[in-house]
Amino acid sequence: MTLSFDPEKLKLRSITSSSTDGVMRSMCETTVSAAGPIPNTRGEVAHMHQPRVADNNTPYWWEAAPTMPLPQRPLPKKLDVLIVGAGYAGLSAGLSLAREGRSVGALDAMNPGEGASSRNGGITSGSIRPDYATIARRFGEEKAIAIEAEGKVAREFLYDFIKTEAIDCDFQLTGQFKGAIGHQQYERAARSAEQLAKKLGIESYAVPYAEQRNYIGSDFYRGGTVRMDIGGLHPAKFHAELLRVALSSGLAVHSNTAVTSIERDGAEFRVVTSAGTVQARQVLVCTNGYTDGAVPFLRRRLVPVRSRIIVTEELSPELMARLMPKRMMLVEGRQLSFYYRPTPDGRRILFGGRDSSRVGDPAAPKLFLRKGLVNIFPELENARLSHTWFGNVAMNRDMLPRIFEKDGMVYATGFCGSGVVWAPWIGRCAAHKLMGHGEEAQTAFDFRPPAFIPFYRGNPWFMPAIIQAYRMQDRVALWRARR
Repeated sequence: MTLSFDPEKLKLRSITSSSTDGVMRSMCETTVSAAGPIPNTRGEVAHMHQPRVADNNTPYWWEAAPTMPLPQRPLPKKLDVLIVGAGYAGLSAGLSLAREGRSVGALDAMNPGEGASSRNGGITSGSIRPDYATIARRFGEEKAIAIEAEGKVAREFLYDFIKTEAIDCDFQLTGQFKGAIGHQQYERAARSAEQLAKKLGIESYAVPYAEQRNYIGSDFYRGGTVRMDIGGLHPAKFHAELLRVALSSGLAVHSNTAVTSIERDGAEFRVVTSAGTVQARQVLVCTNGYTDGAVPFLRRRLVPVRSRIIVTEELSPELMARLMPKRMMLVEGRQLSFYYRPTPDGRRILFGGRDSSRVGDPAAPKLFLRKGLVNIFPELENARLSHTWFGNVAMNRDMLPRIFEKDGMVYATGFCGSGVVWAPWIGRCAAHKLMGHGEEAQTAFDFRPPAFIPFYRGNPWFMPAIIQAYRMQDRVALWRARR
C-alpha cells in the first residue's frame, strides 16, 4: 500500500500497489543521489563543520531590505476602505484604491512585509498546483482555460508594474527550468510545454536529458522543460518599493496594529484594533498565511504551511557557472518539490521547500533541505549555509487563489505558495471589485469561498502526516524513475 493526499477531501487515502511490503520498505529506505562522478571541488567551496546548520536564522533578503516599523500615526475614525494585511496583496489593492481617490488604510499586525512578502524565494512563477485536467474536472473546462490564460496576464501585469513604477527589485527575466522525475514525467511535461506555446504564445520547450547540462549542472533529473516568461526578483526589495509607491499615492499604512474583531454596523463595519476602533464602509482581508482569529470564517478555510529556505555562502564564479549556467529559476516535478535559484548577485544558491515542523525552529527541516540540495548538486557536499528561515504559505482544499465576498467583506487570499505573481494581481482585482469596476475586476479566481476544513480551527495538526505521505509518494516516484 502507498499513501497519497487528496487536497479536495483533505484526508489520507490508500491506493493499492502491486509492490510487496518488503519492496515498499526498500523503496522508502533508499537514498536517491545524482548519477555520475562527483567532480573535485577542492578550493571552490568552504568546509562546513558539523552540525551543518546555518547560524543566521533571519531571511537573507533582509540584509539588503530589512522590514521596518512605520512611524506611528493615529488611526482615522472613518475610512472608505480598511485593508487587513500590508503584504503584496494589501498594498497592491490599497494603491489602486488610493489612486481612485478613496480614503484607505492598511493595517498589519507585524511590520509591513514581515510575513511571506519578504520571506519567499522571489520566483515569478504564478504556478497553480492542480493541473489543467484536475481544474477542468472540478470546475469545468471554461474555468480551467481561464485560469491558465490568466497566469500569463498576471505575470505581464507584474512586469509592466515593475517597469512603469521604476521598482528597484533586481528583477531579471531569466526563464525557468523544471526538472522531470523520470521519463514518463518528462514526456507529459514536454507535451504540456508544447501546448503552452501553441495556446498562449509562451516561449516554452522541452529539454531532453542529453541537453540538460546546458541548463543545470546536475544529472539528477531525466530532462525537463523551460518557460521563458518566468524570472526572479528580490522579494523584500519589491515589497519595500511597493510600499514606497503606495504611501506616496495616499495609502495610510499602520504597522504593528493587530485587528481583533470585525463586526457589521449597519451599512458599514466596526473594526476593533490594538490601536483603537475604525469605522469603515468596506473591508478587504488580505492576510493569507498569517490569518488569525479576527477573521474566523477565513481561518477555517486556509491552512498555514511552513516553507523553509536555505542559502549557501558565496560560491566561486566557476562553480556557479557550472551549476547554474543560464542563471535560471529552477523547480521540479515532485509532490513536495524543491525550488531554487541563484541569488540576484549570482554568488549563492537559494534552495527552498516545505517544512513539516509546526512549532519552534528545529534543526531537522534545515538538514532535510540541505540533503535535498546535495542530492541535486553533490559538489555542494561541503558547502556552508549562511542563512535559513521559514514563512507561512496559505493552502486551501482546492489549492487555488481566491477573491470572494462573505457577509459584505471581500477576501483576496489563498495564494498557495505562488504569491509573488498572484498577490499583486489579485489584490488589484479585489480593489476594482470594491469600486464596482466590472471589467477591470474580472478574474477567473473570483468565485465561491474555499470549502471549510472539518475539525480545523487554525491549528494545522494534520500537516506533518500529510507532508510525510507526500514524501513517501516522492520516494516511490524516484525509485520507479530509476528502476
